[in-house]
Amino acid sequence: MDLSKMKNDKKLYLCRWYYRAGFAFLPFLWCVNAVWFFAEAFRKPPYEEQREIRKYVVMSGIGTIIWTAALTTWITVFQLYRAEWGETGDWISFIIPTGIP
Repeated sequence: MDLSKMKNDKKLYLCRWYYRAGFAFLPFLWCVNAVWFFAEAFRKPPYEEQREIRKYVVMSGIGTIIWTAALTTWITVFQLYRAEWGETGDWISFIIPTGIP
C-alpha cells in the first residue's frame, strides 16, 4: 500500500489500528507500524494528524523493543535450563529432544 496516496486522517486511522492490534500479542504489527509510518511521523512536512501518528510510531517502537527483549530472554533461559527443569521442561516443550542413542 502506498501511504502517499492516502488522506492524512486515513493514515492516522491505520496507524492507530496497527498499534491497538499489537496488544493482541501481535508485536510484529508494532514493528510494521514503527517502520511503515516512520517517514510519515518524522520526515514529512508538518500536518495536523502527524503529532498523533508520531506518538503511535514511538510507542510501537518501544513495544517492539520490549517484546524483543522479553522473547530473547525467555528463549535463552529456556534453551539453557530446559533439561534441568525435568518433567516441567518436557511438559512445556513442543518437541522433546531425544538425545544421542
